[in-house]
Amino acid sequence: GAGDDRPVDLFIVCPTVYSGSGTLLNMPLEDEKVRAEFVGALRMEVGIYAGSCRVYAPFYRQASLSAYAAGGEVMESALDLAAADVEQAFRYYLTELNSDRPFVLAGFSQGSHLMIEVMKRCLTTPQLRQRLVAAYAIGGTLTEAECAAYPQLQPARGERDTGVIVAFNSEAENVKESLLVPVGMKTLAINPLNWRTDCKPAKADANLGACFTDYTGRIQKEIPALCGAYLDASRGTLKVTGVSPEQYPPNLTLFAPGVYHIYDYQFFYRNLQKNVETRVRAYQQAHKRK
Repeated sequence: GAGDDRPVDLFIVCPTVYSGSGTLLNMPLEDEKVRAEFVGALRMEVGIYAGSCRVYAPFYRQASLSAYAAGGEVMESALDLAAADVEQAFRYYLTELNSDRPFVLAGFSQGSHLMIEVMKRCLTTPQLRQRLVAAYAIGGTLTEAECAAYPQLQPARGERDTGVIVAFNSEAENVKESLLVPVGMKTLAINPLNWRTDCKPAKADANLGACFTDYTGRIQKEIPALCGAYLDASRGTLKVTGVSPEQYPPNLTLFAPGVYHIYDYQFFYRNLQKNVETRVRAYQQAHKRK
């Protein structure tokens, strides 16, 4: 992998790029066009981590948008297949490639969901858990019940804690429900602008830079202080202030206007990038060779 001189590894799981159809519920790995989109979607995000990490990313038979649209058991079985692929890739990575190095886990959207699944299945020993710098489950959800059932799932509480999950789901202030956070669900999250888990708002001037990337990973447009944000007390979602649903439409029929899911990384790019460096440094300080 590139970045062999980096102090830690990154294992990152791609978000949903495959549209699928009524019968094609998981991405076919032999389709070159789809593989190119898959790599492109990863490149859009990887700049947040690449300065600090040596990057590993598996191809996997991800659930398609059509599987999500079908919902229910169709969606569950498509996600089960995807999770089995990612688990197998992660186990291979640990035995063949990792060499006992500390690692960051990361994902976006479906990738975050699958990453948390892999943490449930694979991070079962104290030795492995100790090597987790942090898990960035951006656009993913995490519940109190999951954390109670799996001690390896710990929500981030601040800017520098390690071995924890950094998660949030962006939405407009008026949104009451979404595909990601349905009515009645409360997700555990942290505000990427002030690294607080309470509802204290962060103003737009705390935003170091929203970055809009393309499939090469290049930043096409950077806007400092684009938006502020605060955590919603009942939903646990990240309410974004200073932008409108008209300016930033969902671009997917699965999401209602005001669900800013596809902008989770882009709105908070520079703050996330800085935080990866901060947590890697905190990890290194905490684990200095005695």
